[in-house]
Amino acid sequence: MKRLSFRFRIALLSATLAGSAIVGFGAVSWLQIYNANISRLDAEILNHLMRATRSPMKPRWQDYGDSLTYTFSRNGKTPIALLVLDPNGNTLYQSNSLPADIEVNRLLVQRLQLTPLPPPPPGELPPLPFGNPSKLVPPFLPPHPPIAVTERTATETWRIGAVKFPDVQVAIAVSLQAVNQDMAAIRNIFLVSIPGVLMLVAGGAWLISGRALRPIRQLTEVIQQVTVKGLDQRIPKSTTDVEFAELIRVFNQMLERLERSFTQASRFSGDAAHELKTPLTILQGELERTLQEVEPGSKVQQRLSNLLDEVGRLNGITRKLLLLSLADAGKISLYLIEVDLSELLIEMVEDVELLAPHLSVQTDISEGLRLMGDRDLLLQVLQNLFSNAIKYNIADGWIKIRAHQTQRTIHVTIANASKDIPQSDRDRIFDRFYRGDPAHTRKIEGLGLGLSLAREIARAHGGNLILNSTSSGETAFTLTLPIK
Repeated sequence: MKRLSFRFRIALLSATLAGSAIVGFGAVSWLQIYNANISRLDAEILNHLMRATRSPMKPRWQDYGDSLTYTFSRNGKTPIALLVLDPNGNTLYQSNSLPADIEVNRLLVQRLQLTPLPPPPPGELPPLPFGNPSKLVPPFLPPHPPIAVTERTATETWRIGAVKFPDVQVAIAVSLQAVNQDMAAIRNIFLVSIPGVLMLVAGGAWLISGRALRPIRQLTEVIQQVTVKGLDQRIPKSTTDVEFAELIRVFNQMLERLERSFTQASRFSGDAAHELKTPLTILQGELERTLQEVEPGSKVQQRLSNLLDEVGRLNGITRKLLLLSLADAGKISLYLIEVDLSELLIEMVEDVELLAPHLSVQTDISEGLRLMGDRDLLLQVLQNLFSNAIKYNIADGWIKIRAHQTQRTIHVTIANASKDIPQSDRDRIFDRFYRGDPAHTRKIEGLGLGLSLAREIARAHGGNLILNSTSSGETAFTLTLPIK
């Protein structure tokens, strides 16, 4: 399973934490606003209950009910119910605004029945569970504390207040429809604003985390460029945050050590190869001259011939090492001329047919494959590929050569019948001095430098050399060269 990026996880975590905080704040705020609305409504109900101390005459109760409608009803649409009873429980007044809602009247009667009868202790004011009685004076306080509760019916939710006086019992029910509408509007505002805020938080966290991780991206870009030609790359510390300064300093020091070590190794291999050329050339000349002077067919001639072969191998190693050291330093000198690659391939196919008549050779070479390149070096690449195709073939095997052009690139594929190459060998086949034979025996001649050098020559021309993924019993290399 692919792991999410660190930057994305930072943004997601920030949005989650902010979302939890905002949702919690919104829920608490919504509850506080709701409680504040209920407290305000309770205070208004309490004030109207206190007005019930006046003389309980029916016309006065009618006016009392009208004042309730004027105070609590929003645009005359908020349902309100009033019930007034005498001390014996007989109905003195009942509002007719809800004639069909019998349940409300039942709740009002029930609230009056539950109102506590014992009077408060002398000299103490009864505690009020709702409203703000600070503006009330003692003569207008009821002998029993009023109560306020929320009740539900089949159609409405009501806030009911009830109080008992010595000569009258009063209960008021106000629908919470308006309060619920206000709270629904606030809830909708939260539902719209919270996702928007979360998107802003996530976007801000994404930008901030990207800025914070910029030094890491710079490190990644420099590491990607760390090749034999990019060891001089450095990350400037002037634009780096303090937290990453030490990391970048250590990384730059590592690049300096790598560059110094590689330069020393490259210079050593190049100098060693260059210094070996002269004594090896002299040794080869002396061996050839001595070989001509000894008796033909003698043991001395055989030994000298073997020594001459070994000197030839050493000459090949030094020549290739010198080219590789130049390639590592990016200093391969190309003598560019127009090369007819089609003609060069046909000539080499003829050589293969002479050198390996037991192999079946199949060709598909397009005409007119021309490019600007170093003919001698390209010839060396093709010789190495054809040589490997012959050496690593099977008895009565085959070789297939295909060359064609696509837009501005020439593709040359050389395939041969062979044993399957293990995956471990496929991954290291271009390594220097690496051979599939771990003992480096002479069963199959080779130095382990040919493919590595061939790829460096191809890259020096702006192309590449790759090992193709093929079916079982086949090995194929593809050389790509740009047409300049």
